[in-house]
Amino acid sequence: MAEANHPPADKQRFDALSALDNAKFSKSHVKAILVAGSGFFVDSYDNFVIGLMVPMIAYEYFDKSSLTSRADGWVKAASSYGNAVGQISFAILGDILGRKRIYGIELMVLIGGALLCGFAAWPVNGDANNLLILLSIWRFVLGVGIGGDYPVSAVITSEFASSKRRGTMIATVFAMQGFGIIAGAVMAIIVLAAAKDSILENGASSLGYCWRTLAAFGAIPALAAVYWRLKIPETPRYAMDVLGDTEEGARAANQFLASDKITTDMYVKGDGKTGFFENFSYSFKTYFNKWANLKVLIGCAAAWFFLDIGYYGTSLNTSVVLEIIGYGSPSSTGNQKIYDDLWNRSVGTAIINLAGTVPGYWFTVYFVDKWGRKPIQNMGFALLTLLFLFMAIFFNELKTDSTAVFVVMYSFAQFFFNFGPNATTFIIPAEVFPTAVRSTGHGISAASGKVGAIIAAQCFAVIAKGSFGFKGVLYIFAACCFMGLLFSFWVPETKNLTLEELSSLDREGIAKKTTSTQASRILTKTTRLFRLPCLCAVTCHNLAVRRGKISR
Repeated sequence: MAEANHPPADKQRFDALSALDNAKFSKSHVKAILVAGSGFFVDSYDNFVIGLMVPMIAYEYFDKSSLTSRADGWVKAASSYGNAVGQISFAILGDILGRKRIYGIELMVLIGGALLCGFAAWPVNGDANNLLILLSIWRFVLGVGIGGDYPVSAVITSEFASSKRRGTMIATVFAMQGFGIIAGAVMAIIVLAAAKDSILENGASSLGYCWRTLAAFGAIPALAAVYWRLKIPETPRYAMDVLGDTEEGARAANQFLASDKITTDMYVKGDGKTGFFENFSYSFKTYFNKWANLKVLIGCAAAWFFLDIGYYGTSLNTSVVLEIIGYGSPSSTGNQKIYDDLWNRSVGTAIINLAGTVPGYWFTVYFVDKWGRKPIQNMGFALLTLLFLFMAIFFNELKTDSTAVFVVMYSFAQFFFNFGPNATTFIIPAEVFPTAVRSTGHGISAASGKVGAIIAAQCFAVIAKGSFGFKGVLYIFAACCFMGLLFSFWVPETKNLTLEELSSLDREGIAKKTTSTQASRILTKTTRLFRLPCLCAVTCHNLAVRRGKISR
């Protein structure tokens, strides 16, 4: 009966993809996670270690206080500019040339950028601004490699995963970022401990080796990942849907599943030309010319944009935030103060990320295929809005009388970024678009996020040190999280649906199906999830009022 409903090639494609969608979790899935996740470990290390490098550079060349907000912003934003370029370019190449042909190249670019940052030329003629310019250029190159990893790794993981565990697999790949951020803080602690005697004796002039070691270290784990990425097969979906080669797709599925259950005897051999659409340009225009499809892309891109303003604004500047609120500010003087300040920044960054960032990622891994993507994303945006509003309204009191409460609230924010939209904005674009434009759809969404990251990197220090102060920054973060929540309603739920169901050209039909069966469930779950954190926030506030720590 099934054969009567499908032309031979379609039936063969259907059987091969069904085997992938219904496959049990196996060593092949673990390998795919490790190959993709190793890159994300390196990506986040390189993206966020700059927050600990800049204070070292400021001490070494600018007597700390003379490093302008503008220069600080450009150095931190350089990799985000590269991210956006890499995300768009590698995403398009992934749809035109295939996933396999470009996978691993992005890590080669990353390795080159990391080494160039570590060995950046010393200041010319005593002008340290030349170093900042050169470092920004190499950080841009590094960022291109990091950005290229986002769409290709997400799409490859998505296209190999089973429909029931797809969210968990993509979330696990993304969760490697948490370990990368922690690795940056731990490496800073290690190099500072190793250089302690030199810093205490020679002062800031000894810090050059510290930040250069941090910069170059990112190339080491990337080297190990390149080999395995170059060996990964083409995804069956790309081979079948874009190349029109069901034989190659079936062979790739058998290779991944380590079985021979999918026969290839009667499969169609492709000629290398596109099968699902005539070419990439036609595919893109045809699919996104329909408002129902374009709306999903806008929803993914806008949610990621507003998210990254808040996420990168906090993550790139955790050490700065700790300084602003006076957490761990050293009372020592001279060279001892330099060492103590950098040490406290590194330890504080590690504590906040261990308490909030890493657990948040793994909560998403556990719950994403149980609750769905939208409840987690909506919950995260809503709670982040409340948390940033709370910190903004009571900032002066918290800064003066209760920095510990502020650090706890700040850690909660990091937790709900990652048990929330930071993870789901990465997952959803890897699922909702057709194979022919899936990589590009993800790349556009990710690049939109990096535009937000650029704004955060270049405006954070300027606003925080201006008349609005850090309190104004917190209000901006709250507004951005609220806007992200609004655009999230343009994004469909993807839990337990196959990629073929999600990428159906009849987007309106899929949307109606999803909305009618899941909307009330999403709303109910999201509402329930708000109760406990809101109750905790109110309780903390009431206790602080009773103890006289803050005023009403």
